[in-house]
Amino acid sequence: MDRAIRTFLDVLSVQQSASPLTIRAYASDLAQFHAFALGVLKPGGPLAPHAVTPALIREFLAARDRKGEKKTSLARKLACLRSFFRYLVRIGQLEVNPAEDVRAPKLPKHLPQVLTKDDAGALMEFPGGTEREGVRDRAILETLYSTGARVSELVGMNCDDISRSEGLVRVRGKGRKERAIPLGSIALEAIDAYHAQISMVAGPSSGRSSDPVAVFRNRRGGRLTTRTIARIVAKYSRQLTGGAVHRHTLRHAF
Repeated sequence: MDRAIRTFLDVLSVQQSASPLTIRAYASDLAQFHAFALGVLKPGGPLAPHAVTPALIREFLAARDRKGEKKTSLARKLACLRSFFRYLVRIGQLEVNPAEDVRAPKLPKHLPQVLTKDDAGALMEFPGGTEREGVRDRAILETLYSTGARVSELVGMNCDDISRSEGLVRVRGKGRKERAIPLGSIALEAIDAYHAQISMVAGPSSGRSSDPVAVFRNRRGGRLTTRTIARIVAKYSRQLTGGAVHRHTLRHAF
């Protein structure tokens, strides 16, 4: 089964263009299940995929539950196993997917935290003044609220992705899929104000001229990270609510 796992991960990466984060998570979950199955079945050699039963998968999930894993984590592990064994059925190594009829753990229901229109308006006003960092942060908040983009999509935005005439911005989302989404005039004005501030201080970018120019940059002209965006959102949301608003909250509000 170890070889089948490696092949499956290669298929995810090459044919399905899964993100590196997804591949790492699947690799970890499958390695964890493989080790558990070897310990229970003790095959005395390589573990054959057809030796895996629904009961073994339920036992694995129960063992992880006893170790205190979250229900969301257990659900992800089951989804990973279903996907893996579905692949083995598709290529003819198995006739039946042993994970298909295993019930997923019941997940707690959480309503997304959503800002009101007034709260969102107030949040945009916190990065005040004309200092470069404040102008940049306001552009970031306005763009998140205007587009509903994921933080990873915001980080990946390049200047030539923006079509001012159409009021659109091209973003690259999960699975490297591109989509065009509306970019409101207020957000566009905030971006233009930020870029005007950049040009007053330094050149448009650092690095090679052939590199794509990021819309949002750090002090050295490099692309911001998702972690930095999260800190920026948390910084201003504390002023609004007294507690950090999650970076996905603006997406829910949109």
